[in-house]
Amino acid sequence: MSRQRNSINNLVWGIIGNLITSIVAIVIPRLFIVNYGSEINGLLASIRQIYVYLALLEIGVGDASVVALYGPIARQDHKSVNEILAATDFYYKKIGIIYAISIVVLGLGYPLLLNTSVPYWVCFWVIVLQGSGSVISYLVQGKYNMLLRVDNRNYVTTNLGTVTSVLTDASRIFLLLQGRSIIAVQTTYLIFNLIKMFFISCYIKKNYAWLNLKVKPNFQAISQKSAVFVHQISALVFSHTDVLILTFVCGLKTVSIYSMYAVIYGMVDNVVTITSNSVQAALGQIFNSDKQRFLKLQEAFETYYLALVFSLFAIATIFALPFMKLYTAGADINYIDWKLPILFAFYRLLSYGRITSNNIIGFTGAFKETQWRAWLETIINLVVSFVCVFKFGIYGVLFGTIAALLYRANDIIIFANCKLLKRSAWPTYRRWLINLVIFGIVVGVFVNLPMNLNSYADLVKNAIWVSLSTIILFFTIDSFVEVEARKIAYLYVKNIVHVIRNKRK
Repeated sequence: MSRQRNSINNLVWGIIGNLITSIVAIVIPRLFIVNYGSEINGLLASIRQIYVYLALLEIGVGDASVVALYGPIARQDHKSVNEILAATDFYYKKIGIIYAISIVVLGLGYPLLLNTSVPYWVCFWVIVLQGSGSVISYLVQGKYNMLLRVDNRNYVTTNLGTVTSVLTDASRIFLLLQGRSIIAVQTTYLIFNLIKMFFISCYIKKNYAWLNLKVKPNFQAISQKSAVFVHQISALVFSHTDVLILTFVCGLKTVSIYSMYAVIYGMVDNVVTITSNSVQAALGQIFNSDKQRFLKLQEAFETYYLALVFSLFAIATIFALPFMKLYTAGADINYIDWKLPILFAFYRLLSYGRITSNNIIGFTGAFKETQWRAWLETIINLVVSFVCVFKFGIYGVLFGTIAALLYRANDIIIFANCKLLKRSAWPTYRRWLINLVIFGIVVGVFVNLPMNLNSYADLVKNAIWVSLSTIILFFTIDSFVEVEARKIAYLYVKNIVHVIRNKRK
């Protein structure tokens, strides 16, 4: 029952945290655009992508540790957990030092590569302050985050992240409205990351008294880190190359346009990721202890996960342009382009729709077997993006990402089902096709339906009833078609209700 209770906590607190941070954070880009202009907003988006790539310094240690910890955590083998985390801590401390040096070098060099009117030293301090939180994470709390993730306690870091994120964003908003410099605004990252570090350390000491990182490290347990690293490179390329290519080919204002659509779809990304992560640890432990039970749960999870993914991205696509018109009113460039929501939706569906199958690869630790496939995905993305960006601009980089995902999503689905689970991939494809048809019909109908969307209040009112209708439609049709998944989900929901009732007693 503790797995179910923790999964519920992960999901509930994750969604609450996402709603709070999304509401607060949505104000920030608007204030940057109005107060500093689209160039500064584009610069910050570009820097964020640089740091995503700098995270490659982790060389797969985190995810390799997660896979290695599933079995020991399920067995409550504290000795093995300590040995694995000791190895993780050893690597993370080295990475933290290298990361700190790298952000200084990046701060000195990156501004020289940009065609921008932003002063050099402003760029330098913005870059350094933006990266300070990651240095703290590697040196202190990184290994603790891995432990909480595998022990199905994501809600701890989620709740702490929500509080610190809200406080950070509230501080940034206050400083922006006071007309303070961009450097002062970025300093908030460092302050609240130090606070987060302190609380995570206290929580671990209180709840994991048996944790001992002074034991002999088990480096062999995370020896797949190099293979994991290849997959991380591929994931980062298709998720974050677009902004970097646009930065140097099309300029920071185009980056600002791209980043604004990414913000809209990013809010949906967060909900989808929270949903997947809330049960990932539990599924990973069950996969390593009871394979038959896992297969049944996988059917139900995939059915309703895909229903959620397609319904939420349908809602985002319906309201992307109306929201953008209101949000960017008075901006120094035009942000309205009907083709971008379509491309972003297709990109996100391919990216998140493959997660259920990709989890299986992670649970089995089949990283070495699939690393060449990840390289091929990366090559497709880069080649198509570079070829198309000069002719199609912002659309070109999205063409590259979509082309790579068309290959890799199908490859992951087939490999996970046919190779690892020794079964047909057709049920997964059937779910995809059903949801894709519903997606097309729903978006086509609601986009062309006359709605008054001339204010934020009108937007919210219409979004509520459209969202409810869309989600109900997807879940109803999927439940009707997927009979076995419906039965499993029904039993699972009954157990959840039982857990909630017991918790109240």
